This record gives sequence, structure tokens and C-alpha cells, in this order.
Amino acid sequence: MDESARIKKDLIMYEENIKNIEKINLDDTQKKIIKLASQYYEDSKYYYSKKDFFTAFGCINYAHGLLDSIIKF
Repeated sequence: MDESARIKKDLIMYEENIKNIEKINLDDTQKKIIKLASQYYEDSKYYYSKKDFFTAFGCINYAHGLLDSIIKF
């Protein structure tokens, strides 16, 4: 899988995960974490559009990590 396809896959995975998390009753701290994750997601899309795949990949992975912190804890 090339870089572009991998990032697209991760963006789609984020979109699916965020829909599931939004169904959970979140406290204020968790809402702030979700907002930060969404900002990294948007950053990833921006860098992807600029073909800066290295930065886009880093951003989307950080966004996934933030979502994982909500799901697992």
C-alpha cells in the first residue's frame, strides 16, 4: 500500500471511530480530547492535500492515539 492510500484508509477509519465515540456520554475533559483529535484530523487532511504525506501520516496517527485514550480509559 502506498503512502497516499494508507493515509486515506486512516482518515476513513478516524471518521468511523469518531461516529462511535460521539454516541458515548463524554465528560468535559474527554470532549476537549475529542476536539484536539479532530483538529489533528483536519491538519492531516490539509497536509494530505498538499502532498506532505509524512506530516499527514503523523497527524492522523496522533488523532487515532487521542481517540484510543477515550475508548480504552
